[in-house]
Amino acid sequence: MLEFCGESSPGSAGVTVNYNRIALASLGAMAAYFVYGFAMFAAWPSMKTEFMKYPNVYRPKDEMMKVMPYGMVAILIAIVIVAILNAKIYTVGGGIVSGIYLGALIGLFSVCTFVIHNYINLNIGLTLTIYQSIAYFIQWVIVGAAIGLIYKPS
Repeated sequence: MLEFCGESSPGSAGVTVNYNRIALASLGAMAAYFVYGFAMFAAWPSMKTEFMKYPNVYRPKDEMMKVMPYGMVAILIAIVIVAILNAKIYTVGGGIVSGIYLGALIGLFSVCTFVIHNYINLNIGLTLTIYQSIAYFIQWVIVGAAIGLIYKPS
């Protein structure tokens, strides 16, 4: 049975999950996610060029912007889930190092279940797959770091 209200974190006896901090950590991590995403495309124009090689796979920019709000909501939900996982496994000391560790695990999960899965199912090249693997892994490490930095138990 899953209970959340005022329950202790199993990773640390006597530590109570702090839902206000989960919300705050989620918002901070969401900001970090998008700042890194925009900076990455600015700093790595070759990745954008690689995406553009597959116009039959990816939407044009104007069409992508029309559905972007759905993507933003989905990313926020994913980040809230990671923040809850962080809170539920929070160990004494926690902080940024634990957040980076969790972010790295989520990043590897993302690469294996999303990026490589897309390489198998979509008609995209290995170069784009490598770009995405590096970019998304780093993005989730940053999300984990932001959550670890902001989240503190009650």
